[in-house]
Order: sequence, then C-alpha cells, then structure tokens
Amino acid sequence: MNYLGFRVGYQSLFFGLAVMFLLSATAKADDATALYKAKCVACHAADGSGTPVGTKLGAHDLRSADVQKMSDSELAGIITNGKNKMPAYAKTLKPDELKGLVAYVRSLAANK
Repeated sequence: MNYLGFRVGYQSLFFGLAVMFLLSATAKADDATALYKAKCVACHAADGSGTPVGTKLGAHDLRSADVQKMSDSELAGIITNGKNKMPAYAKTLKPDELKGLVAYVRSLAANK
C-alpha cells in the first residue's frame, strides 16, 4: 500500500508539472503575441506580410522564404541590433522575450 501511495504521489507530481509546463508555454506564446502586436505590427502587419508604411521603409514579408531561411540567431540579431530603418530592441527586450519573438516570426510562415 505504501508503494501504491508512493507511486500515485509521483504520478500526481508528474501531472502537476506537466500542467504547469503547458500553462507556462501558453503564457510565453501569449507574451510573444502581445510583444509582436506592440512592437512589430505597425510595419510588419498582423500576419507578417508588411504594412504599406513598413513596405516603404523596407520591411520584409516575415513569412517569405528569405526571412524564414535565416537562422534563429540571425533573426535575433536583427531584432536586437536593428537593420536599415528597423529600430534596435536590445535595450527593451529580455532574452526570453527575444526568443519568443523569433518563435513568433517562425509561426507566421505557417499562415501564408
């Protein structure tokens, strides 16, 4: 009976950790979505295609093969340091926020 209680205890712990992990992943995705809306939509559009203003400034379609073939570190570098008329976000983004934005940019290609 102790063994059964011990085993059930670990199963409950595992289940609880799995739920926390899923909630954490969902929260991070929501954070990345909010960051994208706050910092990127004005030039890159909600779907990543680029707004008329963004296109005039040289913003790329984030769903394009050219953007999607970039490595995560290349994308992170552009977000961090800026490029051409795109501002740098090094001083305003935390590393986990930057990672979330890169993942969000990757997700835009699926909706093209």
